[in-house]
Amino acid sequence: MRIRMVQRFLIAGMLLALPLAAQKVSVQTTIDSTQIWIGQQTRIRFEITQQPGQWVQAPVFSETLVKGIELVEPVQLDTTLSADGHQVINQSYLVTSFTDSLYLIPAYPFVQSGTTDTVWSNPVSLKVIQPFEIDTAANAITDIKDVMEPPFSWKQWLKAVLPWLLMVVFGAAAVYLLSKLLKKKPAVPQVVAESTVPAYEIALSKLAALNEERLWQQNRQKEYYTHLTDIVREYIELTFLIPAPELTSDEMLGHLVALRKENKEAYTRLQQLLQLADLVKFAKWYATPAENESSMSNAIEFVNLTKTEEKKEDDVS
Repeated sequence: MRIRMVQRFLIAGMLLALPLAAQKVSVQTTIDSTQIWIGQQTRIRFEITQQPGQWVQAPVFSETLVKGIELVEPVQLDTTLSADGHQVINQSYLVTSFTDSLYLIPAYPFVQSGTTDTVWSNPVSLKVIQPFEIDTAANAITDIKDVMEPPFSWKQWLKAVLPWLLMVVFGAAAVYLLSKLLKKKPAVPQVVAESTVPAYEIALSKLAALNEERLWQQNRQKEYYTHLTDIVREYIELTFLIPAPELTSDEMLGHLVALRKENKEAYTRLQQLLQLADLVKFAKWYATPAENESSMSNAIEFVNLTKTEEKKEDDVS
């Protein structure tokens, strides 16, 4: 009877110990390469296997893993779940060394949170090799040598200087062409052939041709008065020697003040013609047929009244 009771207690103790054993944390240290050259890099990993929800305090490294093995970058963490439901945390360190030696990476403590249980990682080693053979016996102290100058290269010189030479050539060509274009050419005297046809005959002929076009009869009054005043202005320019085509009506009449005294009728007809023409061209005035015919008559009479007079600029200014 006592034996059965002892067996029951043993079985119960084993069943209680199973969850505790299942919750135990394990740590495995691995290294990608156990042998590197000076300055090369390798990665050291601490793989922590634990139950989900557990928390383990891992050792913290700042600049070195051990003396002589330097950290290249901060720790990288990666968490996965294993097939049996355990949580696997991978702490990865990229390291290097600049001293040839055999380094021992010792076991580090990993403490379970809320308990005093500590799990130790397994130690690993790293061999750092000097790849160059150094003959210390052959090394002797010598004077400092001057800096060696590379041989002169025409190709490199042209490559550096050619862009500047091209800029100078193109700039000189541009200045030369510009100076040629801006250089004033000698003025060629223009010989103005005197017209053998009197100005009044030219004006009367153009007025007759304009009258035959019958522009105002086709509701083209603005065009009619433009041509009419152009003919009269050209005649005034040739007869009275004033720039009539470039002047306004008032300015042109101001130049003909002497005509108003000498030939008031001619001046009045010109004034009526110009005033009506300005109304049609600029004020959208619609002239009556009688006004259109009167304007042509005023132009013809103005030419006839002034055709025998030899007017000069000094006389009418």
